[in-house]
Formats: sequence, C-alpha cells, structure tokens
Amino acid sequence: MKTNKFITALRNSPDKQLQFVNESADTVHSGYHLTEIKAANFDTVDCGGQVNHWHETILQLWIPADADDEYMSASKFLRVYDRVRGLVSLDENSEIRVEYGDENFFPSTYHVDSISGDKSAIRILLRPPATTCKARERGPCADQACCAAETSLQKRLRESCDTSRLPLRLAK
Repeated sequence: MKTNKFITALRNSPDKQLQFVNESADTVHSGYHLTEIKAANFDTVDCGGQVNHWHETILQLWIPADADDEYMSASKFLRVYDRVRGLVSLDENSEIRVEYGDENFFPSTYHVDSISGDKSAIRILLRPPATTCKARERGPCADQACCAAETSLQKRLRESCDTSRLPLRLAK
C-alpha cells in the first residue's frame, strides 16, 4: 500500500483506534508505541545485474513493559506522522511498511496488505515479506537458471571491481 493511501484512510477516521493484525487474526498488543518513522531509500543491484531504486516509509512499533490497554488513535498517529514529515522528507508515493515483532509476529518489516474498520477501529492487515528473484520476474529466462547469461552490466561489474566480493555467478 502506498503511504498516501494509508494516511488518507487515517485522516478519514481520526477518532478510531489503530489495530495492526496479521493473517492469523493476531493483533499487535494494545499500548504499542510508534517509536520511529523511517524514510528508507534503497539502491540495489540484483543477481541479473539490474540496478534498482525505490523508497519506503517504515513505521516501527514497540510494546513497552508498562503498556496500557489502549490502542493508539488515528489522530495521535497523525500528529506524530505530521511532525516527522516536517523534519524528514517522506515520499508519500512510496510503499508503507510496518516493522514489528513479538510472540505472534516474527520480527520483520511487514507489508500493509489492506485497511478495514468498524465504528471504533481501523484494522491494518499486515502481510509478511517474501523474497523473490527480480531477474526471473523480468523474464524471458523464467524457465532457465537465474542469471545464466552474463549481461553487459555484469561484465562491466566483473571487469571494474574486485570480483571476489561478487556473487559466484558474476565472478567468472
């Protein structure tokens, strides 16, 4: 989900409580704190030699030892978000993610899958991340071994840097 869509849903229901849930209907404990909002910028090279750039907004949640029984309201969340947005450049067109972990949620940075609600709460469904091979997704070698053929970028990387630090497929 994009950050702007997430924030718009909260602005439309400022008095509702925010409940983060997973696919098993486990809920992040009440009394959680929004401890950090991160403007993350990623610059990567995948196994096919393709350079990738993207941004994410990451919300970090934490449960203190003395947590209360209340869920955070959308308006309180938005006050924190707006304050951070004034200090850090957040890309509102970026994906929003939630970093969290406890006995029901493996510590990870979750995707926001959907938002639903009722009269008193907004429920944010969190989906665990999955790994993928971007080179295979781009095709056309989806039915072949990933990175089987050396691309021109892979060749330049191999020729211009210490190949002992590259994945074995690139070091020839």
